[in-house]
Amino acid sequence: MQATVVMVELSVSGTWSGLPKEIASDLLADAPIRQLTAGDTLFEAGDTGDGCYRLDKGLLKVALVSPQVREQIVAILTSGAIVGDLAVIDGLPRSASVVALTDCELRFVSRHVFEDLARERPEIYRYLVKLLSARLRQADETIASMAFLPMKGRVARTLLTLAENVGEQTNSNEILIPRMINQGDIAAMAGVARENTSRILSEWERRKLVAKSSGSYWIDKAKLEREIEG
Repeated sequence: MQATVVMVELSVSGTWSGLPKEIASDLLADAPIRQLTAGDTLFEAGDTGDGCYRLDKGLLKVALVSPQVREQIVAILTSGAIVGDLAVIDGLPRSASVVALTDCELRFVSRHVFEDLARERPEIYRYLVKLLSARLRQADETIASMAFLPMKGRVARTLLTLAENVGEQTNSNEILIPRMINQGDIAAMAGVARENTSRILSEWERRKLVAKSSGSYWIDKAKLEREIEG
């Protein structure tokens, strides 16, 4: 049976950037620092939802796992993202697993600390609602892409989103997607079966839209944008 796959979102809006500086400072001032090396697990689905993290450095992947299907990546979080913030609202167990793609540095805000500050500054909930609303809008865009884009368009969209958020511009005007993102990740991000993703990437390599070397991908942004346009 073909496993259901989920298109990725890269979290660029899931931050506390809208909080007044004094509230953000109070939240993070004494927050303990946690460091992860690539491959370490921050928490797993079902773990106690005892607080949230601010990602200061590195990349994290958020994944859903079940006994019936392989791991499904639903988000890649970049520096500045808040991780596990639903737990400070409902205190329920974690709904997904979070793993470091690179070495990471995070700060932990316990639910107890958050609730104490919220009693003094209840306006913090208004900013939290804005954050969650932004994520819902991202989810709407992802659902629309999965509903209306063909397979090639979804793979192209995934590569372009990765390029925008984690890519590096090269001297040849191509964009390098770092090697920690592999072909299996791209397939899960795009919502396309791995064998179809492999075939699409191979075709694009022949057409020089994409190049691969030492596990990294170089992309031609303008050409991939035309693949989305049809």
